[in-house]
Amino acid sequence: MANMAVASNVMKRLQGKVALITGAASGIGESTARLFVKHGAKVVIADIQDDSAKKVCQDLDPSSASHVHCDVTEESDIENAVNTAVSKYGKLDIMFNNAGIGGSATSNILDDKKSDFERVISVNLVGIFLGAKHAARVMIPNRCGSIINTASVCSTLGGGAPHAYVSSKHAVVGLTRNTAVDLGRYGIRVNCLSPYFVSTPSAADFVERIYGGVSKVYTYLDGAELKAEDVADAALYLASDDSKYVSGHNLVVDGGHSIVNSAMCMYENSKK
Repeated sequence: MANMAVASNVMKRLQGKVALITGAASGIGESTARLFVKHGAKVVIADIQDDSAKKVCQDLDPSSASHVHCDVTEESDIENAVNTAVSKYGKLDIMFNNAGIGGSATSNILDDKKSDFERVISVNLVGIFLGAKHAARVMIPNRCGSIINTASVCSTLGGGAPHAYVSSKHAVVGLTRNTAVDLGRYGIRVNCLSPYFVSTPSAADFVERIYGGVSKVYTYLDGAELKAEDVADAALYLASDDSKYVSGHNLVVDGGHSIVNSAMCMYENSKK
């Protein structure tokens, strides 16, 4: 029995931690919220999808999960979400800036609208900036914390998505590195995740508009399909003390996609 208790404690890698996750009403954010609670964390789900967020909280232990309405483009919403986490659970250990949008499907800059471009940048980049800013505000006095930002495999290459999306995700990596340098003096780690395509409803719609269907998304890792739970596992690593000396890192979860020159790869047409 004693050994079982020890094993149980070892499994809970976020025991006693408090996490705030934006965009956690569905997809990667939802899977991460569920995994974090499983590992002992108290989680605040910050999302504009109030009904879906409340349903996720109901599925989890009510004492471990709560929801706050949050539009990441509104600084007052981000500030309120951070304050809610601290007032409800006493602190904030983990900030997962996960909310994002795909935006327009056009890849022709002549057809791009300034308003569409700015909307994607506002959610995907400015939202992360605001999340990092207000998380740092409450983490600095405690001289510790983990900030995780969702980028994309599109942060490492060009041509994979429309201009606004690719630009925003490249910028997330730059912001991650800069804030890692800035906040490291306070013991706060900042990293980002760059997943390949995950078949969530919003991502599937985005890929349908760009490529004409999910079946057109190619993978170089035969027999494997990236799921939201896999990205959540990567977020768990960056959130936990297992990555206590990892900061300023872009953790790419793409099955090798970003290292391949698909135009020249001899294996392109030989998939089993």
